[in-house]
Amino acid sequence: MRVGILTGGGDCPGLNAVIRAVVRKGERHYGDELVGFIDAWDGVMDRHTMPLSVETMRGMLPRGGTVLGTRRGSPFDSDDGVDRVKRSMSDLGLEGLIVIGGNGTLSVACRLHAEHGIPVVGVPKTIDNDVFGTDVTFGFNTAVQIATDAIDRLHTTAESHDRVMVVEVMGRHTGWIATSAGIAGGATAVLIPEIPFDVDELCARLTRRHERGRFASIVVVAEGAEPVPGSLEMEEKVLDRFGHVVLGGVATQIAMAIGERTGFETRVVQLGHVQRGGTPTAYDRVLSTRFGVAAIDLVHQHAWGKMAVLRGEKIIDEDLTVAVGKTRTVDMDLYEGVAKYFFA
Repeated sequence: MRVGILTGGGDCPGLNAVIRAVVRKGERHYGDELVGFIDAWDGVMDRHTMPLSVETMRGMLPRGGTVLGTRRGSPFDSDDGVDRVKRSMSDLGLEGLIVIGGNGTLSVACRLHAEHGIPVVGVPKTIDNDVFGTDVTFGFNTAVQIATDAIDRLHTTAESHDRVMVVEVMGRHTGWIATSAGIAGGATAVLIPEIPFDVDELCARLTRRHERGRFASIVVVAEGAEPVPGSLEMEEKVLDRFGHVVLGGVATQIAMAIGERTGFETRVVQLGHVQRGGTPTAYDRVLSTRFGVAAIDLVHQHAWGKMAVLRGEKIIDEDLTVAVGKTRTVDMDLYEGVAKYFFA
């Protein structure tokens, strides 16, 4: 078969490992010809491609980012977008398209299949671990490890200076990274989007901790965390061109409040996009490889409208419709039943 591949949305450790796995099994086992689209859906609409082969993907397993490039946006953003996708697939002789992305990218793929009959297979990707239908997305483990490494280092400098360190991690709608890194790094408190935080309660916790003789605290906050209404004045929200709130900076506002209300010297560390970059962990390399192998198998099964997901220890297929319009939020058994027992 002749099969297209694209990576959409934010970059993520493990993307190249997925592409490599698709190419290797597709070429070596099925005799496929693989075509990569540059810059996500823009590449499909503009017919901007690159050939993919076992040779071109050599050395890509440990490499971060995506060799295909990535971009946000959708064929539905323009009146002729869907027609351009159809023409590209027809003119290039493609029999299927593997779409690697998060909630937005997979929702677009689902709609293209459901409404226009385009043969697509999905692979769930995001460091936020918030795609519904799979137990874990690749990239999440790497992001948590990066955040945990940073927290480990911050403990020593916080202790040396008797400081409170507020660490901002990614997590627009969910606090999976914050919760997992907070547990692994021994955080004093973790603030997540799923539960509005009370800054006075947080300050009381920090004060109790310091009164017990512990003169350093680490507060991990997801970028999308929100305060209880009226408890902390927040800056006015700014939207990007896609209508998403521009995040980043909540840690600074929290740190200022902590300093003002407790008198503790407080510093901010915003990890930002460092969580997306660099070499994927061994776990993410294995998961990405399993997803890629499963995706090309689904193509040959003509299982259009499906995505490869992890359920328990097994890779199975699931309908793309399962992920559309939903966000997989933090398991409260993990947050309330585990993490909170270790908070100050």
